[in-house]
Amino acid sequence: MATILVIDDSSVIRHLLSHTLTHNGHHVITLACGDEALGLLETEAVDVVIADLEMPSMDGITLLKHIRNGERTCEIPLLMLTASGNEQDREDAQAAGANGFLTKPASSRDLVAAVDRLLHANRSALSSTECRL
Repeated sequence: MATILVIDDSSVIRHLLSHTLTHNGHHVITLACGDEALGLLETEAVDVVIADLEMPSMDGITLLKHIRNGERTCEIPLLMLTASGNEQDREDAQAAGANGFLTKPASSRDLVAAVDRLLHANRSALSSTECRL
């Protein structure tokens, strides 16, 4: 069982992702914004982060950069989930260190497969960027 942190400003999306991932044997923590996520990551260990790209107060790219720059968090696999089909968004997320990118609405099968891939990948292959300490 992995602990997965889901950050999305939509309560409906948080509920759907939590239901899908819990049904597949994972412990899921859901939060509505990046600021809350950074606070939680200071004290809680998570195995994967799934973050929305567009959120108020802190977008997913900014959150990702904070995670990649954190001593405790730099190697946590991060899956970017967004309604944007814009290729530039995908490139920006990858450049910032995202390990995967899914476009909403993603199927439950695609979500579970992406999470499983991140959980089972070699740690050295998980990070597209090195920790910046």
